[in-house]
Amino acid sequence: MTAVEKISDNSLYARCIQSSKRVRWDIDEDIIRGRHFDTAHKFLPDGLTRANGFTSLSPDETRFVSHIQGRTYANIFGLVERFINAKILELGRDYALGDQVALEALVRFSDEELKHQMLFRRIEGLVGEVMPDGYRFDVDADAVAHVVLGKSTWAVLALTLDIELFTQLHYRQSIDPDVELSELFKDVFLYHWKEESQHAILDELELIRVDATLTAGERDRAVDEFVELIAAVDGILQTQAAADAGYFAESCGRMVSAEELRLIEAAFLGAYRWQHIQSGAEHPRFLKVLFGLITEKQGERIRAALATLR
Repeated sequence: MTAVEKISDNSLYARCIQSSKRVRWDIDEDIIRGRHFDTAHKFLPDGLTRANGFTSLSPDETRFVSHIQGRTYANIFGLVERFINAKILELGRDYALGDQVALEALVRFSDEELKHQMLFRRIEGLVGEVMPDGYRFDVDADAVAHVVLGKSTWAVLALTLDIELFTQLHYRQSIDPDVELSELFKDVFLYHWKEESQHAILDELELIRVDATLTAGERDRAVDEFVELIAAVDGILQTQAAADAGYFAESCGRMVSAEELRLIEAAFLGAYRWQHIQSGAEHPRFLKVLFGLITEKQGERIRAALATLR
């Protein structure tokens, strides 16, 4: 079945249910297990932090950058899972008096997203115990969710698919292979990855289902809304990159000049754009699914928006 073919049965929903049952985990028993973070280890790998972009920093300072970025990485996941869960609950109503297999798959998806939000709140507390005071993540998750959910379901699902796919890519290609990472941080994203794997399948199924209900005009407007969501996410990343660069300068134990601070902020932003937008938007599955639903001109609008982030 290709990305644009009609979903004629619920076998993939049933498969997601079985996967959900098989990989289900508990925050304390499986992940935290009484452990604490150790800043002698990196929290995120160099491939995600884009460590080579922080050219003026010592090895210890580069490791500190990984702690800052790891904290922000976890906080952003907690943020986006707020609106993802709200949308999944909304979609579940379409099946409430119909396909109970699809309904169960989406209910499990929602339950897991609530658990993930709790996980990232716990991680924020544990990381805060070992990092210097002054870190800020002042984004209101509910306010962001209201903005995102004001867009069409198609646009929200396209953004969600981007996010779910980059979680797969980050864990397999960068987090899992890095032997220098905090074992606790690796376990957070190992178990997160296990449940997000089936979420990406459900995102794709629902995006295709919703797309089939749209007129050409509605789809064209949805493409514009997806572009607007990319810009909104980038606005959050720009704000946080500035906050994290300032936190680094205040906490690194030495004077940071205005010019060096500018370069550090640019490096943070480049890393965050890669992590939270570009790596998902360049994922082969995302390109196949999304561009299989839209026209070439619509695809050009999306590519142009992504190009501005480089």
